[in-house]
Amino acid sequence: MRVGLYPGTFDPITLGHVDIIRRAAMLVDRLVLGVAINRDKGPLFSLEERVEMIERECATLSHDTGTQIVAHPFENLLIDCAHDVGAQVIVRGLRAVADFEYEFQMVGMNRAMDSSIETVFLMAEAKHQAIASKLVKEIARLDGDVSKFVTPHVNNRLLTKLCKISDS
Repeated sequence: MRVGLYPGTFDPITLGHVDIIRRAAMLVDRLVLGVAINRDKGPLFSLEERVEMIERECATLSHDTGTQIVAHPFENLLIDCAHDVGAQVIVRGLRAVADFEYEFQMVGMNRAMDSSIETVFLMAEAKHQAIASKLVKEIARLDGDVSKFVTPHVNNRLLTKLCKISDS
């Protein structure tokens, strides 16, 4: 069984993430979404909320692709997380050339720690390349419409979290 690991904070999961997940699911039999516990970033959503949103958004994708897609929180090194979940492949999404420089360094470090685990880069679809969770949260905080960047469920969760709508 080919296992892939797609790591991120997913705070919140966006349509860009969903695009990468959909395409990564076609490359592996099991796709683990490594939900980073990064206390330094100060996520808007709790770990439990991020995992719930991921599981909800990926249930249909899992069914449609025939690939098992699961969320797996982690707080250790990415390469150690890959070992923990039995991943042979790390999937990284790229939005722009600027992402590549950082990602290239990460691949070098990961390969130095374990050269048997490959990293695969997937470019986001053109319509999703500008989407970043950080920008989505900022737009939502300033009363902007983020419905083009996230699913309706995630949009409602954002608005509720930011006290823009009631939680009913």
